[in-house]
Amino acid sequence: MTDPRDDALLERARALDAADPLRAHLDAFADAPGVTAYLDGNSLGRPLRDIPEKLAAFVRDDWGTPLIRSWDEQWMTLPMELGDRIGRTALGAAAGQTVVADSTSVLIYKLMRAAAAADADRTELVIEAGNFPTDRFLAEGVAAETGMTLRWLEPDPVHGVTIADVEAVVSARTALVSLSHVDYRSGALADMPGITAAVHEVGALMMWDLCHSVGVIPMQLDDWGVDLAVGCTYKYLNGGPGSPAFAYLRRGLQGVLRQPIQGWWSAADIFAMGPAYVPSGDIRQLLSGTPPVTSMLAMQGMLDLIEQSTIEGVRAKSQSLTDLAVRAYDEVLAPLGVRLLSPRDAELRGGHVTIGHPDFRDVTRRLWADGIIPDFRFPDGIRLGLSPLSTSHVETITGVLAVRDALESGDF
Repeated sequence: MTDPRDDALLERARALDAADPLRAHLDAFADAPGVTAYLDGNSLGRPLRDIPEKLAAFVRDDWGTPLIRSWDEQWMTLPMELGDRIGRTALGAAAGQTVVADSTSVLIYKLMRAAAAADADRTELVIEAGNFPTDRFLAEGVAAETGMTLRWLEPDPVHGVTIADVEAVVSARTALVSLSHVDYRSGALADMPGITAAVHEVGALMMWDLCHSVGVIPMQLDDWGVDLAVGCTYKYLNGGPGSPAFAYLRRGLQGVLRQPIQGWWSAADIFAMGPAYVPSGDIRQLLSGTPPVTSMLAMQGMLDLIEQSTIEGVRAKSQSLTDLAVRAYDEVLAPLGVRLLSPRDAELRGGHVTIGHPDFRDVTRRLWADGIIPDFRFPDGIRLGLSPLSTSHVETITGVLAVRDALESGDF
């Protein structure tokens, strides 16, 4: 006999799926045999169904036939062209300010190190103590290289960094504030325009990590005055494991900041092979070595879908999914002592919902074995990562009910 609460939640999910204007896109993604609910799209997006065909065509037509001629015919400008497309589709950024290259860590280092050297009178870097490890580790390394002082923000762990938190630590000594737009743990959505304005009030530069927001949260980097930003492409942009990151550098800082990895691809004349390095004065200055062309292929199909859906449409579906997850949490998980570790207000939340319970490490192992794939985060959190174009409302409820069933059974 089924629980009436389960029936009501599933009926609600089916109704939301039937009314979903983006539901047709669910079929664009490849099936995963044995997986009933994939709730980790905020870590690694599912592949599109046509990726094998596109990769084969690339090998046959773009690489295998023209061979090296494809560099001149199409690949040389791909990092900038794809950057412009990400900027236009997902960032609110005009052309010439975004480039695809390297990993997230390398690009954060390049921009952070360049910003740290921009003004010798500014000696402090500000970062959140709970930010993603890469961001923190890189900030510690840059501070050690430059002799700068790190100032740590310690915000509310559920609701994230606020304008007041930032205003309390920035000063005329601040060179750079580096924060995540969406908290990788709680999903808290930071006030990007408000915090950026507060940082600019003291004359400092503002850098945003967009890894958990690009492709799911609308933003206006140009209008909000953002100076620098970095994001990955393997989460909500579905570029595949290890797909390259992108960097945004607003036009007024190009040719002013100087990135530290002076490879030949960022030289003003890439084929001059001259004795001295002269950097390019445009966004190409953020490149270093040969771009990973093959790894730029998969994300392009996802950008097609986002353009068709609009980023505002994707956001509306995301809020519907996370609202339903919170409702299901209230009804079937809260009575079992599970804690909600994300903001309740969808306007203050990104694309995932985090819940906590002391048994969740073991529960996650059980769920994975049963084809339910959420994400565990130390010490006791499960993230329900709901990628809007590839996740249905029924899949969301199926996952939440599976968490409930595992806890109640104690068989994990």
